[in-house]
Amino acid sequence: MTTMQLKKLTDSMDELDKSLLKLLAERNHLAIDIIQTKIAANLPVRDTEHEHQLLNMLLCEGKKYHLDELYITRLYQIIIEDGVLTQQKMLQKHLNANTQKTAKFAFLGPRGSYSHLATRRYADMHFDQLIECGCRSFAEIFQQAEDGLVDYSIVPVENSSSGSINEVYDLLQKTNLHIIGELALPIDHCILAAGDTDLSHIDTVYSHPQPFQQCTQFLAKYTHWKIIYCDSTSSAMEMVANINQPNVAAMGNKAGGELYGLKVLAHNFADQKENITRFIVLARKPIDVSRQIPAKTTILMKTGQQSGALVDALLILRKHNIAMTKLESRPIHGNPWEEMFYVDLQGNLSSVDMQAALKELSAITLFLKVLGCYPSVSLLPMI
Repeated sequence: MTTMQLKKLTDSMDELDKSLLKLLAERNHLAIDIIQTKIAANLPVRDTEHEHQLLNMLLCEGKKYHLDELYITRLYQIIIEDGVLTQQKMLQKHLNANTQKTAKFAFLGPRGSYSHLATRRYADMHFDQLIECGCRSFAEIFQQAEDGLVDYSIVPVENSSSGSINEVYDLLQKTNLHIIGELALPIDHCILAAGDTDLSHIDTVYSHPQPFQQCTQFLAKYTHWKIIYCDSTSSAMEMVANINQPNVAAMGNKAGGELYGLKVLAHNFADQKENITRFIVLARKPIDVSRQIPAKTTILMKTGQQSGALVDALLILRKHNIAMTKLESRPIHGNPWEEMFYVDLQGNLSSVDMQAALKELSAITLFLKVLGCYPSVSLLPMI
């Protein structure tokens, strides 16, 4: 095949890709028209029965073109979730009468950190303009919102590989802020250096502790590397860029590395292939969540120390048919051997079942606080 023939083929494929983008944009416009109708008719955003019918139809159509069923399923899972999230955003703006176009966010690290990427992604979905405020610690992020210096704070709470971020949960125990949103960010850790070099020539790697915890199997291949902790991945990348030596590298993300002129030496090496970090968005005031969209309610509670106290609390949730998506315990500062429980629940705070469950929980727990009710981005799969 000649170079000219190859270029002709790739040009044709590029044109098809542009057509696909145009069709996806048209689909989004239809999603907007649909949500306007659903708002007027007070119908739920998600119609799982229709989603199943659509997927079955698409799988049948795909067989005609010899397309893999898993490929079709994964592709339309992403497309349908995007449509649902677009409709959720519109419903929330309608319910909370949100006309705010510019928002100021506090996040961990300078520009280029994973928290910075999460902040930009969340802000792009909800606001026209973003004012960025990088912080050196989680405590500072909380304080910025509590003092009214920013509109929102965004912090990571858990990673699919390394688990919960305890410092954030401890701060949630003391804050008056409310959880008003969440975001799931796929993580692709990279080894980044100031120039072209080989991994074998690296002897020092800078990063935040979390990426190191999530990549232990990869790091075991390079036992000679000196690991140095930084307060954020972006701080690590900035430091490596300033050092500008071929033996020094940072562990961070590709987009952040580009901001600091770093090159990717290796990527996609986390212990778990599906490496996702969940972030929460905090504000001084709670929000109302439409009953037409999937919602989460996060509570903080302290049970007695008698046998079965936690089980009794969980049985109340089962009694009211409320699903629990996360249960986290953390020590209570100043009270040795006592714990506070963080519970993520599927359901809207305003629902009859949730209100009844919280009333019963209040009667049997020593302390109960609602940390927030917010739109859920963890949509259940179609199959």
